This record gives sequence, structure tokens and C-alpha cells, in this order.
Amino acid sequence: MELFAVPDLPEIRAGDDLAAMIAERVDLRPDDVVCVASTVVSKAEGRTADLEEFPAGPRAKEIARNLEEISGDEKDPRFAQAVLENSTDVVMEEPFILTEAPFGHVSVNAGIDRSNVPDHDLLLLPERPSQSAERIHENLPESPPVIVTDTSGRSFRHGQRAVAIGWAGMPASRDWRGETDRDGHELQVTVQSVVDELAGAANLVSGEGDGGNPVVVVRDWDFGDHDGSDNMFREMRRDFVRQALRDWEYEP
Repeated sequence: MELFAVPDLPEIRAGDDLAAMIAERVDLRPDDVVCVASTVVSKAEGRTADLEEFPAGPRAKEIARNLEEISGDEKDPRFAQAVLENSTDVVMEEPFILTEAPFGHVSVNAGIDRSNVPDHDLLLLPERPSQSAERIHENLPESPPVIVTDTSGRSFRHGQRAVAIGWAGMPASRDWRGETDRDGHELQVTVQSVVDELAGAANLVSGEGDGGNPVVVVRDWDFGDHDGSDNMFREMRRDFVRQALRDWEYEP
């Protein structure tokens, strides 16, 4: 397959039509997959905010105070308040805030970004990334699948990588269960999260920092003849790591 960045996209502002801006710069095919960084989706949807919009309550002040003691760095309780208000569950409060977004994604600080926001303090994740992906998918010429990506850390490993937080026009995963390996053994558990894998591949092209390209097209990739599924986020009763974290206490 081939991956290439959509060139010459300007700074995205609230109200911008991402689909039209992409279509002006690349001729798309119906079997392409368009990976769009959540940062530009959020900017187009006006998901910027300032710290003064989040006056800190008692819980946010306590969280900020505890994090300040752990790190030795000053923590703004208004940021902690922003995290709380953009989360449906707080998995951990220290040594960092790990939260669940309303659409199911678990990430540090509710995925709130403090970089690449020229006119505001904060950039929030899209409220409903799969609906955002659906709007772009429907308005692009040829209606190729769309994946909204975000960069996050990884349990048990150093470093960050991109994952899918929303998608449209394709299933999230392809199911290999019931198929056989090269030795004829039936696969029992293999469900491949293709939207995450494509998001990670696109991030290698889009890059990070001030040279990033927020939209990448994946071409000549084929889903294949497999069953698909949109199950992405583990339900609580099957998320054993998250269950364990509920009873875990941080020890410096």
C-alpha cells in the first residue's frame, strides 16, 4: 500500500470545511482511507477553550496539589477541572490523570492538548469523533472511509503512537476467528484492529511537532474478505487491567 500526506493545508479554524479542503488538494478514490488528526477536527469544530472557562472545584484543586507534590512542578487546578469536565470516568488521579472520554477512549488528561493551539489555552478532543468521521466521509468526493486519529501513550511501553478514536465507512476491525493459519489450525481469538494499525501507519507520514501534516491518505490497502466489527473499547466487565487499577494506589 501507499501512504501520502495531503499537501499545503493551512491552519484550520473553527467552521472550516475539512472535506472541501482535502478535496481541493488530492484526487481521492473510493477505496482510499483518509486519516485525519483529531487536532484539526477539533479546531474545525471549535473545540478550543481557555483555562478561565474552568474555575477549579475542590476535587480539581486536590488533584493538582497532589500532582504538584509528586512532580515538583506547578500544576494549574483549572486544567485538572477541564479534564474532569471532559471525562465520564477517572481511572487514575496520580501520578497522572487517566480518564475515559464520553465516547469510550481512555487517555491521559482526557486527551486535552496544550500545544499547536495558537489562540487559546486548550484543545479538546472532538465530542463524537465517529460522527465527525461520518460527516467528512459523506462530504468527500467518492466517499472513502475516514479515520480520526489521536496520539496517546501505551501501557507497558515507552513512547506514543497514533490510534483511531473515530471512524466511518469501514469496520474498526477484521475478524479472523474461524479462519485457519498456514498449518490448518483454526484461529480462535484473532480480531485485528485495522483502524488502529492504519492510524499508526499514517502517523509515520504525518509526523509530530511543527512539521506535522494532519491528513494522510492510505491507498491500495484492502480490507479483504473478512467479517468486520465496530467493537473497539473494552466493556468494564472484560477490562481486567482497568478493574485492577480501581484498587491500586500510587506509591512513589
